[in-house]
Amino acid sequence: MVESNIVDMQGIEMVFDGIKVLKKASFSLRRGEVHALMGGNGAGKSTLMKILTGVYRKDAGTVSIDGRVVETAGLVEAERAGVAMIFQEFSLVPTLTVAQNIFLTREPRAGRAFLNDAEAVRRARALLAELGVDIDPRTPVERLSVGLCQMVEIAKALSKNARILVMDEPTASLSDSETGALFKLVDRLKLSGISIVYISHRMAEVFAVCDRITVLRDGETVLTDDCANLSMEQLVNAMLGGTTGASMSWRSRDHALGAKPVLEVENLSLDGHFEQVNFSLRPGEIVGLAGLMGSGRTEIAETIFGIRSPTTGQVRVDGKPINNNRDAIEAGVGLVPENRRTQGLVLDHSLRENVMLPNLKRFTRGFLLDDAAGTDTARDFISRLKIKTDSPDKIARMLSGGNQQKIVLAKWLARQPKVLILDEPTMGVDIGAKSDIIEIVRTLATAGAAVLVISSEFEELLAMSDRLLVIQGGRLVKEFDRRDIESEEVLHHAVQG
Repeated sequence: MVESNIVDMQGIEMVFDGIKVLKKASFSLRRGEVHALMGGNGAGKSTLMKILTGVYRKDAGTVSIDGRVVETAGLVEAERAGVAMIFQEFSLVPTLTVAQNIFLTREPRAGRAFLNDAEAVRRARALLAELGVDIDPRTPVERLSVGLCQMVEIAKALSKNARILVMDEPTASLSDSETGALFKLVDRLKLSGISIVYISHRMAEVFAVCDRITVLRDGETVLTDDCANLSMEQLVNAMLGGTTGASMSWRSRDHALGAKPVLEVENLSLDGHFEQVNFSLRPGEIVGLAGLMGSGRTEIAETIFGIRSPTTGQVRVDGKPINNNRDAIEAGVGLVPENRRTQGLVLDHSLRENVMLPNLKRFTRGFLLDDAAGTDTARDFISRLKIKTDSPDKIARMLSGGNQQKIVLAKWLARQPKVLILDEPTMGVDIGAKSDIIEIVRTLATAGAAVLVISSEFEELLAMSDRLLVIQGGRLVKEFDRRDIESEEVLHHAVQG
């Protein structure tokens, strides 16, 4: 017996700027199932779901909910149909409480003139208890962890009677414990009859939490099957069209390390984040920094880059002290930050302008910018980094996550950095872009740069690092030569302590 679908999308087409981004794509969702939607960056996943949730109006095809053809041509219409999307960038107002966020624009009232905050708190508490989430509804959102903010977003969606939840990269910024809590909530929602579309690039978690998988490639649906019928290799081949891209396995690089360290970190401390951190990097070396979220990894990177002032200690590049961000940049240090959208890019500027931004001296002729030289440089990196775009003038916001990440890399590679710090460099990117980025890092180090990589993906750290440093609770506790690590489990146990 075929299970009934709560959502059925058939023959969906969408055209942007003359480019067909969806080509008769199809997708179905059963009642009470968790269905993964996967594919490379730019495959059309987000576009398809934005049609379902009313953000975009399709050019062709049909969308049916509960067997009835609907036109979700706006967020309000989608909400009425019981559809809600939880984006990677939360829609919460930090200064408002949990209860105020859950019922924002739909606040309970005492009469016509006054808001009934007590009733909002009561309803929010009941909703959170039903979800098994322990949060005081009176707490300002700015005090919550990322994981708890995720739970509030889900509660907000369900408060609108959503029966269909679309989760876009829900674990991208979560710790292991927060991810586990989310999985438990997903199971609870599934048992209550909620249907979930789960968009993720993390294949292991997809197999752990989902019932079925649909893969899009170049705007077309190329695979739909039960998770139990699929292997990891089949899934990768479907996403990449039968090619596996660069290997994710570690291989020793035949290169010479510089005799002297280019980066020295000595007794570095930042109150409340990390203390007495000591390590060095030599030219040509890739060092991985492994630790749980909140262990101080990002704060160490930002202090080395000069955007945080240490409480004690010193950072030196080529023996010269780094006292601020200007010192770091002029000494040849670059940082690819954890959040590319808010810290790494000007989203409303073009690809070319983003590449030029930290390199203005190079592109300045007198009082004018040499746009032609900037265009040539952008075209060069489009080719070298395999950035998928039709023009260097493409607005960064319009590109996929993997291509946005490559732009952030390009703007620092254009400076030919001596030291490059990468904080979660492949977060939210597909397996093909991940392999590309790892190869870029290997090539950069082989050419003589020193690279510090921070990542929650142990497989990624092990694929590219020559040495690994383990941080726990703000302290460096272990150092490994990559050749001495036999499996991912060894690193995982070291990080967990």
